[in-house]
Amino acid sequence: MNAANATNANADAASAGANATPAAEPAAAESAAAATDSAATAESAAAAESTAAAQCGPLTGFTVAVTAARRADELIALLERRGADVLRAPALRIVPLAHDAELHAATRALIADPPDTVVATTGIGFRGWMEAADGWGDGEALRAALGGATLLARGPKARGAIRAAGLTEEWSPASESSAEVLDRLLGEDLAGRRIAVQMHGEPLPDFLGALRAAGAQVLPVPVYRWIGPADTGPLDRLIDAVIAGSVSAVTFTSAPAASGLLLRARELGREQELEEALRTRTEVLCVGPVTAAPLLARRIHTTWPERFRIGALVRHVVEVLPRTAARLPVGGHWLEVRGTVCLVDGAPRPVPPGPMAVLRELARTPGRVVPRSELLAVLPGGGYDEHAVEAAVARLRAALGAPRVVQTVVKRGYRLALDTGDCAAPPAAPATTPARAAVPAPGAETDITHERGDTG
Repeated sequence: MNAANATNANADAASAGANATPAAEPAAAESAAAATDSAATAESAAAAESTAAAQCGPLTGFTVAVTAARRADELIALLERRGADVLRAPALRIVPLAHDAELHAATRALIADPPDTVVATTGIGFRGWMEAADGWGDGEALRAALGGATLLARGPKARGAIRAAGLTEEWSPASESSAEVLDRLLGEDLAGRRIAVQMHGEPLPDFLGALRAAGAQVLPVPVYRWIGPADTGPLDRLIDAVIAGSVSAVTFTSAPAASGLLLRARELGREQELEEALRTRTEVLCVGPVTAAPLLARRIHTTWPERFRIGALVRHVVEVLPRTAARLPVGGHWLEVRGTVCLVDGAPRPVPPGPMAVLRELARTPGRVVPRSELLAVLPGGGYDEHAVEAAVARLRAALGAPRVVQTVVKRGYRLALDTGDCAAPPAAPATTPARAAVPAPGAETDITHERGDTG
């Protein structure tokens, strides 16, 4: 055998030896590859869950209603940036100043017989009044009439609007409080004095009544007026959603908006249902105490931030809503039940309405066995077939990605598998501050600070 043939023989032998490897080796290789793929999948899932948790905002899963007419876009953007699902339902609209015959008539009356004192309550209102007067060709005459009067500004925005009009205020309270303005006026002799008060969207019976009782001739200036929304559809849908329990919170930036929502519910014959839902299931958050007054008068619990501003209201929502979520150690996980999602170890898990209704009922008394009949009663649409409960529980387990969270108790029902031993600390909750709420004394005049006032 020559060298070439020897070389080929050796190669064939090596090849034969390779082909003679036991069949178990490919199987082991496949098993190792499968294990590697499984580990990669688990690692990928964990990374995705970590990313989801990182992207979860403080309001993720909560549905927040916005009833504002003015600055609604700003409020909605701030809420959505924090993860909220926003339901927009304007409860009112503003009569355009240039088309307001009542304001035009009041302006002409003040030009013809100038006031002694003018109270500016909001910056945007005073500025809009000047712009409307310019549009009517009465701007110079109005400024001349006001220039001879004593100008009082309720706050810094009103003060800025007065100065922007080329006028000068005599005084403005540091507290931005209408009560302090009233105290200053009542400290003087008001007999026969003509006082023009720039209104802020709703009557001020106590403020104006106190001036009249002191002998002043009071001239209300209706700088803007509220009327109902042109399209009541969104407001009607909001009322339905609140009564159904699918809204986490309703926000208000003006008292007329709060009154408008209640009035519309009355027109629909659902006033009592709405008020009960607002008292028991839905958080009600206002930009300030004047905005809250119509709600407090109906004994609807309401809170507001320390500063009466849109940004402060959003921060207040962020403080309040997470506190309403049940946070439970269940089945080796931490669950936080929110409006439309459940956070599992900090990662958001969207849950359909039916399974979410079941989860809420189970979370009301963690660890208690809840009969199928009770769970059936809370399912949307109700019904008589308890198999619907079994289907909802199956969908709930799948949505949570943690089957052990909900336990089946044979022939009795279901319960959350509440962990009773030591549990790792739950994901940190947002820091909170005490909410403010009060029921005003009968006849008490609260501060003139709300949308066209609170955010003036």
